[in-house]
Amino acid sequence: MVAARITVNGKETPIAPAPTHTTVLDFLRERGLTGTKEGCAEGECGACSVLVARPGVNRPTDWVAVNACLVPVAALDGQEVITSEGLATGGESGTPATLHPVQEEMAVRGGSQCGYCTPGFICSMAAEYYRPDRCAHAVPADGADPEHGPNGFDLHALSGNLCRCTGYRPIRDAAFAVGTPTEDDALALRREQSPPEPVATTYTHGDSTFLRPGTLAEALHLLRERPGATVVAGSTDWGVEVNIRARREKYVVAVDRLPELRALHVESDHIEIGAAQTLTEIERRLDGRVPLLAELFPQFASRLIRNSATLGGNLGTGSPIGDSPPVLLALEASVVLADADGEREVPLADYFTGYRQSVRRPGELIRSVRIPLPLSPVTAFHKIAKRRFDDISSVAVAFALDIEDGTVRKARIGLGGVAATPVRALAAEAALEGRPWTAETAAAAARVLRAAGTPMDDHRASAGYRSAMLGQSLLKLYARTTEAVSA
Repeated sequence: MVAARITVNGKETPIAPAPTHTTVLDFLRERGLTGTKEGCAEGECGACSVLVARPGVNRPTDWVAVNACLVPVAALDGQEVITSEGLATGGESGTPATLHPVQEEMAVRGGSQCGYCTPGFICSMAAEYYRPDRCAHAVPADGADPEHGPNGFDLHALSGNLCRCTGYRPIRDAAFAVGTPTEDDALALRREQSPPEPVATTYTHGDSTFLRPGTLAEALHLLRERPGATVVAGSTDWGVEVNIRARREKYVVAVDRLPELRALHVESDHIEIGAAQTLTEIERRLDGRVPLLAELFPQFASRLIRNSATLGGNLGTGSPIGDSPPVLLALEASVVLADADGEREVPLADYFTGYRQSVRRPGELIRSVRIPLPLSPVTAFHKIAKRRFDDISSVAVAFALDIEDGTVRKARIGLGGVAATPVRALAAEAALEGRPWTAETAAAAARVLRAAGTPMDDHRASAGYRSAMLGQSLLKLYARTTEAVSA
């Protein structure tokens, strides 16, 4: 078996003797690449951002920015990484290095003060710089779109990067000033080549082993033999456990690159989304086809997290405050569970059984998520949190309504943050269905919705506030739909 290796800034480096829980961040810093910083160790600040070559949506390869503090270095066996140091060119034999265009703009526009966060911003900006479908466009005269520059730069690419001293205006100026890659840009040309193939990995250090099976069948047999193994995909949840709670496991099984978990199919009666596709991949491949998901994605953590996080992981943790379950409940989605004996489909409404508990049995994986078609035409996702982006919700509410001739024919409402599990608001749904879509109906159903779940007081919100937000969210939906009709 070939020893586990990773290519960093064009140089192949063995992963050994790093322990299996070693993050990409620690691995890089131990090798002198100290531009990659640790700020929070939770994937919230972006100081650790690096670029990884991943299968592209529009081209063979995309340069994707990820949080190096969360990803185990063993998960990048055979993969290709670029750090902030690797973006500049030249500098060999004592000659001065030439800054990358993103680095140059950050420097000349005052985008760095103490500099601690700067390398992370640089890598996130570089990923957006190389986004294949980024193109210049006219800015509205009224400046109505402050989050997209005339060069096509989407500021949401930086939603996972925090700066404590410089302020964001010069960083925004730098982002909106970068041009397009030149014809001889090596990283731009690299996009036309295929990314490294996933490598079947067995990496052992001491009494712990990191395993990356080559096929789904192999993964399921591994989990049958080791039902207590920890399964990881993007590691956006597990990485926090490793860093903050010092969790160590004897066996970790990575499923993020399994082809069987990375498909997306649109059939006549449903859409099937592979459980190991990242949220960014889903967003770009669906391209707005499911409006409720399109509304969810920009509010789900940050671009850095969405570049690694998966639907399978978000559902697999069973968290009552995950952002995707309320949306998927409103869409009447189901999950396909697979083990070594076969598959079964479970409605998501029946999947959660208790706090971080589900019907998933030992040895089972979430293979995919199925969303039935046709979709309800009236949808909305309301996330109530202390920040607009990169935050955990206090309350999340998703709506999917069929309204015909002024009457609510079907209503589906998914809730997060108000009970030990994500839940459907069945009583509020019943208060809407068969009734006219009027202010009186919305107000009556909002009163019912306020009583949904078992909200509690915690550091994010009080129980009373959560209940109030539930009712207010339905009134907001009603106001939005009536405004659209009157307009």
